[in-house]
Amino acid sequence: MHVAFVHRRGFGQFAALAADLVRSGNSVSLITETVDQKIPSVRVIRHRAEPGPRMSAAIARHMAVPDHHARIGHRVAETLDAMTRQDMTPDIVVGHIGWGSMMFVKDALPRVPALGYCEFFYRSQGADIGFAPDDQPDLEERKRLRLRNVAQLLSLEAMDGGISPTEWQKSLYPADTRERIAVCHEGIDTALFRPNASASVRLPDGRVLKANDPPVVTFVARDLEPYRGFPQALQAAAQVVKKRPDTVFVFVGGDGTSYGPPPPGGGSWKSHLLASLDVSPDNIIFPGVVPHHILRQLFQVSAAHVYMTYPFVLSWSVLEAMACGALVIGSDTPPVREVIRSGHNGILVPFFDADALSEAILGAVSNPQASVGMRAAARRTVERRFRLEDCLLRQRDLMTTMTGRPAAM
Repeated sequence: MHVAFVHRRGFGQFAALAADLVRSGNSVSLITETVDQKIPSVRVIRHRAEPGPRMSAAIARHMAVPDHHARIGHRVAETLDAMTRQDMTPDIVVGHIGWGSMMFVKDALPRVPALGYCEFFYRSQGADIGFAPDDQPDLEERKRLRLRNVAQLLSLEAMDGGISPTEWQKSLYPADTRERIAVCHEGIDTALFRPNASASVRLPDGRVLKANDPPVVTFVARDLEPYRGFPQALQAAAQVVKKRPDTVFVFVGGDGTSYGPPPPGGGSWKSHLLASLDVSPDNIIFPGVVPHHILRQLFQVSAAHVYMTYPFVLSWSVLEAMACGALVIGSDTPPVREVIRSGHNGILVPFFDADALSEAILGAVSNPQASVGMRAAARRTVERRFRLEDCLLRQRDLMTTMTGRPAAM
C-alpha cells in the first residue's frame, strides 16, 4: 500500500505510524513544507511554503487566516496532481486538517480515500477561549474563531473519515461530523517509557537527580505559558520550597508563546513571573527544551509531575509521565479528566488554585509511599488505552476499512 501523509511541519502526529508502515514494507510519502525528522525510506515531497496570513483591504475582515489556509491547500493539491501524473498516486491520503492542507485532496484525487486528523475545533465557549475569567470573547473574536474553522469544515465535508486522539477533542467537532470521526491516540511507547527505580538524570548545569534524592517535581510544556498552567505551577513551587526547601522543581520548556497572548510588555512569561517571586535557582531549575530521553529520565525520578492545561489539546507528555509511573497532579479540566480519575491514577486540582496545587505537591513529596497505588494505576491506564502497538493496529484497521485492502504487515 502507498500511504501519503500530509502535514505542514513534517511527520508530527504521524511519525510512529509512518515508521511502522515503512518497516512493514509499505510505500510511504510525506507532503510537507518543512521536515521535523528523518524516517528512512520515506519519500519526502516538499511543497512551497506559503507566507503567513496577509492583511489586505481587498480581503474581508478576519479572512486572512482562511485565505492562508486555502493557499496551503492549493499547494498540496498541486503536489498530489503532479504525483498522479508521475504514476505515484497513493492508495490513501492521511493528513492534518487544521491548516488547509486537506481542503482540496478530494478534488485532486476524487477516488482516493482521505483520512483527516481532527486535532482541535475552535469554539468561542466550552474550550480554551473564555476559560480564563478575564478572557471573555467579544463579537469580533467570535467571528474570527468561526472563520478559523473554514478549512476544517471544508475538509470534513469532503473527506472519507476522520481520526481524533481523544474523546473530548472529538466532541468539539460539529455533531453531524462526529459519526465519521474515530477516536484513536497516536500511542505511547510503553516499552521505552516505563518505571525505573534506579534512574538518574544529569541536568545541563551538571547536577544529577535521583528519585527522592532530593524530591523532584517536574513540569513540561512546549513553552512555559498560561495555557499550560505555568503561572500557577510556578507560584505553587515558590510556596512548596518555603515549607520543603529540599524540593527541586524542574520546569522544562521554551521561552516562547505557543498559545494565547504574550505577557504584558512582551518578553517571556518566565521572566515576567519570576520578577515578582522570591525563588532560589537551587530549587527551581529551567533547563529549556531537552532531548526526549532526558524527559523520560525526569519522569522516572519525579516525586510528582505537574500537568495543567486549559481545555485544549492533551499533551503527549502527561501520558508519557503516567507510563513512567509518575504521580501526575493535573488540572481538573476536561482533557485531563478523560485520562485521570482523582485519587485513583493521579490527583486533580482546580486549574487556577495555586494553593491547592502546592498542598497536593507537598503531600506527594512528604509521603511518597501514599502514591504507590496511584502510580501503578497510571501506568495501567496507558497500557490499557494508549499502548503504541495497539494504537498502530487500530490506525491500520481504519485505513484497511477505508481502502478495502490491508497494509503490508
